[in-house]
Amino acid sequence: MKLFATTSLATALLFAAPAFAQDATPAPADAPTPTAAPTEGAAAQTADGMEPVTVEMKNVDGGSAGTVTVTPTPHGLLLAADLSGLGDGERSFHLHETGLCEGDFSSAGGHYNPTDKEHGYMAENGPHAGDMPNFTATGGTAQFQTFNPMVTMTGGEAPLNDADGTSIVVHDGADDYTSQPAGDAGDRIACGVVFAAE
Repeated sequence: MKLFATTSLATALLFAAPAFAQDATPAPADAPTPTAAPTEGAAAQTADGMEPVTVEMKNVDGGSAGTVTVTPTPHGLLLAADLSGLGDGERSFHLHETGLCEGDFSSAGGHYNPTDKEHGYMAENGPHAGDMPNFTATGGTAQFQTFNPMVTMTGGEAPLNDADGTSIVVHDGADDYTSQPAGDAGDRIACGVVFAAE
């Protein structure tokens, strides 16, 4: 009998606990609606306060060569390309050290390399922060995504939004991932400014 009474009391307290835990006073009508705290991933994703940037790519004649959307994530930058007017074949695709696309696009400078690495995925002391995989154009167009974990929009060792800005350059050949300083990738055929030079 004693055991039954103890069990009944425990059950009653268990069901009553939520009522004791809640404030019985109703909230004012104009009180803000509480929101859930962001998860660690969501907080990290917006930590630099940056939104995705859509880069307008231009060819050497000034015509449109499509777009590249650069999206910050907690682990690097995701680049989604929708390119056109390239001719067919394998092409290379890099981040360059200066946010300026003029003339033959030599104004964009060399590959983005703030950590002083060698060029190429196959280099022992590589790659550059701006090195990215080749892609293939078919019918003069290419739609693809690539992820670069070595760069950020702001902060860290390799921020794109620095004093020199940053650009994206497409070359008319494939990067061999070993040759210095730029993978023997050929002429620059398209360029777009991610962040303009100050």
